[in-house]
Amino acid sequence: MRTAKIPSVVKAVNFSPSQVEPPVAFANFTLEEATITDVHKAFKSGELTAVKLVEMYHKRIEAYDQKGPKLNIVIYLNPKALEEAAALDVRYKKSGLVGPLHGIPVLLKDNINTMDMPTTGGSKCLEGYIPPKDASITKKLRDAGAIIIAKVNLHEFAVSGESVSSILGQTLNPYDLTRTPGGSSGGVGAGLAANLGILGIGSDTVNSIRSPASANCIVGIRPTIGLVSRNGIIPNSITQDVAGPLARTVGDAAKMLNVLIGYDPLDQATAWSIGYVQKDYSKFLKSDGMKGKRIGILRSFFGEDAIHKEVNAVTNKAIEDCKRLGATMVELNTPDIDSGKIANDISVHLYDLKPDLNSYLGDPKNKAPVKSLAEIIASGKFSPSIEKSIKDAQALNQDSTYDARLVARTRLQDRIMVLMAENKLDALVFPHQKRPVVPVGGSQVERNGSLGSLTGFPSIVVPGGFTMPTESAKIGVPVGIEFLARPWSEGMLIEISYGYEQGTKNRRLPPTTPKLAGEM
Repeated sequence: MRTAKIPSVVKAVNFSPSQVEPPVAFANFTLEEATITDVHKAFKSGELTAVKLVEMYHKRIEAYDQKGPKLNIVIYLNPKALEEAAALDVRYKKSGLVGPLHGIPVLLKDNINTMDMPTTGGSKCLEGYIPPKDASITKKLRDAGAIIIAKVNLHEFAVSGESVSSILGQTLNPYDLTRTPGGSSGGVGAGLAANLGILGIGSDTVNSIRSPASANCIVGIRPTIGLVSRNGIIPNSITQDVAGPLARTVGDAAKMLNVLIGYDPLDQATAWSIGYVQKDYSKFLKSDGMKGKRIGILRSFFGEDAIHKEVNAVTNKAIEDCKRLGATMVELNTPDIDSGKIANDISVHLYDLKPDLNSYLGDPKNKAPVKSLAEIIASGKFSPSIEKSIKDAQALNQDSTYDARLVARTRLQDRIMVLMAENKLDALVFPHQKRPVVPVGGSQVERNGSLGSLTGFPSIVVPGGFTMPTESAKIGVPVGIEFLARPWSEGMLIEISYGYEQGTKNRRLPPTTPKLAGEM
């Protein structure tokens, strides 16, 4: 049976309950909220195999993607996932773990190339398109033992933040089915929140890793540009694009980051990371990571109206929690740093979209079915939600206005560095979004991720709490807290965010995707 609205030209994996082993009574392992460590401990004890793990996630995808809450996450379910898992089990018996992500099911945003599965960017223009090579990070994941269990939905070509595409439609937020899951990496965010996989990869041009992290009560890291290769990812803006991990815990995100980093000659920006890369970001997983840190409160990123009240309350509690956990919190007066203004006046993503997307589509080695943004527009095979953006991008050129934005970008980078130097800060903190993530049919507004994307500085979003419960959001809507630091300070951010996570335990399960019968 199909587990998603998969294009008819693409061969979907078929499986049925009769093909899956009966529920196994596990003594210690619990699938719900399972981490890398949990899985590997269960492998070691003999309680679990990679095949059993994939089967359990298949059941959850079957139950919740197109049935039950109908989250509408999966574009393509890997038809070889069980075969790959079986091969990993054989290798494990012979020589142990093949890598740090051995047997771990990963949800991959469908703008990241996979040589054995379609990569559509969420667009019918690329329906059925299978790239000739894996993206560099896809290969790194496979080499580390990960199983790409599914390619998942995104906002088409990653140009906006609601996670609606022409190839699949609208993904829903598992905490409130009337709301979007953020975006553009919303399929990954919703899937991890609903426990349809353990790890995920997103891309981020303006907000797109951190927005779904905030909206789905998970963790998302936007790394410094150059820490992780973008080769083989459908580009939006090479000036601003990054790829990074999404996970339910800071620990799993850090372990995934270890796998993704490093110099790649196919992405020249990664040359800048040499000398800055940490060999193991998990060494920063310190439960007292908040202790002794100086963190600046970016009040100009808070809203002032009634609609902002609940997010402000969650964020102010987070600030008090940081104090309780040993951080010194510094109030900042920065009226010149306005997230909406810098996004409107400095971002170059629409100026870059045409040339950068054309460079990917038009590369003869990629053999894409459409060769340019102009061809996409002419085809009409795209979601109405991106029509204005792609037509605006087609009309733009990298002219003097573009150059002025790049100059303003440099000035913003200097402004943040000076702000942190003068106040002796380790990081900044603010709500990722000034108001709760928008309902389905709306457009994301008042997100604060532009500071990280426009400076290229690293930032991380962690669960901060929830708005008040409502009829459609039984436990409330998640609110994400964002920490931002200097370039190459991912270790510092992981230390801070892990200390915060361990001291607050704000992650909660969505009520729409409970344990299945027989699920341990």
